[in-house]
Amino acid sequence: MKILFMGTPEFAVPSLEALISNNYDICAVFTKPDKPQGRKQIIVPTPVKAYATEHSLKVFQPEKLKTEETFKLIQNINPDLIIVVAYGKILPKNIISFPKYGCINVHGSLLPKYRGAAPIQWSIINGDKVTGITTMFMNEGLDTGDILMQAKISINNEDTSEDLKKKMSVLGANLLIKTIKKLENNELHPVKQNDAEATLSPPLDKITGDIDWEKSAEEIHNLVRGSNPWPIAHTTLRGKLFKIYKTKVSTRHSVNPGRIVSTSPFIVGCGFGTSLELLEVQIEGKKRMTASDFARGYRLSDKTTLGVVLNSDESLI
Repeated sequence: MKILFMGTPEFAVPSLEALISNNYDICAVFTKPDKPQGRKQIIVPTPVKAYATEHSLKVFQPEKLKTEETFKLIQNINPDLIIVVAYGKILPKNIISFPKYGCINVHGSLLPKYRGAAPIQWSIINGDKVTGITTMFMNEGLDTGDILMQAKISINNEDTSEDLKKKMSVLGANLLIKTIKKLENNELHPVKQNDAEATLSPPLDKITGDIDWEKSAEEIHNLVRGSNPWPIAHTTLRGKLFKIYKTKVSTRHSVNPGRIVSTSPFIVGCGFGTSLELLEVQIEGKKRMTASDFARGYRLSDKTTLGVVLNSDESLI
């Protein structure tokens, strides 16, 4: 069986690795075009491209899929099956319907929950305790294809989206191999999704990470975890952007959301009488540091409130 693999980020690499380890014939790899990264805007290959190149696989990086040129390329490659894992591009109907065995997608949620681009992040932000991987036959809709197999995984209370992605990428790779073996043995039984139970997981943006201190400490803690490593949960401190990378829910009672309750440890009041301990932070223009080091280096008091305009009674940093 000739397989065309489509994927881009690190999340997709274990699936490609599993296909190679199980001696499947990878006839080609599609990944998104390389983009400049960092302050120096250095062109860096995608993780999938880097891995595929190391294993001497043919790599293609079309700018667009809805072109005659791309479709002719796929016709020439002539795959029996297309595997899609976090590719980042929508496949048109002519590509989806081309392979003999169709297109199988590895998606980071228990569909129909969290259709869309950021299922792992939103599962954490929404406080879910369990998520999983779904393999499905692709159609023209947004993650609406028939479900093939699913596997669950617990979400730990300290998991960031990056932590969970790493664990789920391995789970996804294992489930993909099981799915293909069932396909080869004609043992798959596709199940249509219940659209009435569907939820969406749109891409995160910078506004997503904006902290509302009126929410409970648990909700803010989930936002901090789900927004890490991007866009990073943030607020303001004395008029400066204040990023919060790591937290834990405190047992301290508070009646002033956003007000600093303690500087050692660094605890901030939240809604509903709850409070949150900050563990790793970064003030605008400075490096990321532990909250305890930050608190020692800056003059903070119980009059200091996060997320508000600078007050005249505040001492400046």
